[in-house]
Amino acid sequence: MAIPLVTGSAFNRTRQVALADRLSVADGHWSRFCGLMGLNAPQFVPGQGLWILPCHGVHSFFMRFAIDVVYLDRDRRVIHLAALRPWRFAPVRRRAVSVVELPEGTIDSSGTQLGDIIDITRGEGSHHATRLGGPAR
Repeated sequence: MAIPLVTGSAFNRTRQVALADRLSVADGHWSRFCGLMGLNAPQFVPGQGLWILPCHGVHSFFMRFAIDVVYLDRDRRVIHLAALRPWRFAPVRRRAVSVVELPEGTIDSSGTQLGDIIDITRGEGSHHATRLGGPAR
């Protein structure tokens, strides 16, 4: 299965803390469906993340580890937070336009809360891109 390329970062502007400095983007049908399926926990470590858009909710079927899920509205304001264990459905939030999946514990360690603003940058060019779960840049 193809793992999305690392192309950006996620930063909690409200708390002034990085959520992911190696953020992959899943914005196609197949990449959104697959998400993190097939990875092991050691392949998804602090500093990594997956931004899924458009997205109102996620599942963790065929996943082998727990994740944190941050739901964002169109202004990239946090509207819901979830800790998702393997083989579960996360709640659907109609106001959400995207979701950021992060390693378990990221929400707590960053202090991310409802109402926070998340800045997401998308890198230009693929010459610096690596596969999610691959070596850090």
